[in-house]
Amino acid sequence: MGDNLWTCSIVALNPDTGKLVWAFQASPHDTHDWDAVQIPVLIDGVIDGKPRKLLAQASRNGYYFLLDRTNGKNITSVPYVPINWSTGVNANGNPIRDLKKDPSTSGTLVEPSAHGGTNWQTPAFDPDLGLFFLHAERSFSVFFLTDTGPKPEGYGGRDDKIWAEEFIQAMDYRTGKVRWKHDIGPESNYMSMLSTAGKLLFSGDNSGNALALNPVDGKTLWHVNLGGIMNNAPITYELDGRQYLLFAANDTLFAFTLPRQ
Repeated sequence: MGDNLWTCSIVALNPDTGKLVWAFQASPHDTHDWDAVQIPVLIDGVIDGKPRKLLAQASRNGYYFLLDRTNGKNITSVPYVPINWSTGVNANGNPIRDLKKDPSTSGTLVEPSAHGGTNWQTPAFDPDLGLFFLHAERSFSVFFLTDTGPKPEGYGGRDDKIWAEEFIQAMDYRTGKVRWKHDIGPESNYMSMLSTAGKLLFSGDNSGNALALNPVDGKTLWHVNLGGIMNNAPITYELDGRQYLLFAANDTLFAFTLPRQ
């Protein structure tokens, strides 16, 4: 009943007491298994010409949220992938669920699937470009209501995914407007993002390639096949004066660096 506060929410806690300071609910009364544990990004940005301390999240339900992280007030709530389960947002920026898209005993076609517009993949942010990067997905599932009793477990349902395609996407952090998309193939995986001050964006695709992209337009600068899917985030580090780039695929680590001069 009701919104089920504070499930599927972004929350701020007092670290000394553990008490709730503020909360923003991404999916009030979630009926599609869309937790809101996607990784938030803290941004010191500018909104309407004024400096603001912000929090950005691409949530699993397909909405991009930009909040004032000092008080949890909503600034932006927009879909970042196509969705069909919401009729819009309320005055506080919370999505309004379309009851016709709840799970049913005969099955309901919903976009996105329970896997979501993104999942636990790490996003990235470039403060100079003002771009928020994420591994995104467009997908459809048929959601079935499997428990019609008075006290169902969870939302009492499950989904059968019927189609998905994935892409790396860059968005204006202020508005959520998509600046570019880079297709990475069908199905669902978990490649994360790494952006650098040297204006490079690293991730992977669904064919087992490690990718270096131009963060301005998403075009491929370099790629190498790792022989497996990279379901994690690349990292970079310096060792003995050399900069390394590390990817993992299957049970193998791959380290790359420029040749010595």
